[in-house]
Amino acid sequence: MTLRPQIETIETKYLVGLSYEMSLIENKTDVLFSSFMPIRKQVAKEINAPIYEVLLYNNAYFSNFNPKNTFTKWATIAVSHCYNKPESFIPLEIPGGLYAVFTFNGLIELFYDYMEQIFTVWLPDSIYNLDQRPHFNIINEAFKKNDAHTEEIIYIPIQLKAHTV
Repeated sequence: MTLRPQIETIETKYLVGLSYEMSLIENKTDVLFSSFMPIRKQVAKEINAPIYEVLLYNNAYFSNFNPKNTFTKWATIAVSHCYNKPESFIPLEIPGGLYAVFTFNGLIELFYDYMEQIFTVWLPDSIYNLDQRPHFNIINEAFKKNDAHTEEIIYIPIQLKAHTV
């Protein structure tokens, strides 16, 4: 598998949605999105507005990796500064910055292997370190869990490695 991300600088993103704390062992993604999807249409102006799956990890999550470690996962949709949101939705801001952008195509069962390759092969061999900002994935309306042609755009926050003299 060859991983060739695009490197992009993004602007700050303003989102609203729902979140759950979870781990890879106690994954609550289905519950999160089952709660989010029916309500999101109250915010989305476009019928096919992309969904942002945002992941917030603490500083030690990747350095002391364990599938029992918890993180916060959000199901969100982009908004402008002025918006009406459902009462249950909470605002979330993703600060702008440098991101490695990968495109995953395939069955969701292969997603975790793809992510493992990013963090264990691409990132260590690259000129970048992981940055402590939100990670996020963009999922479009056509996403289907059991479809081999489904697509997810993955944004990994990065910063240039410091060069030592």
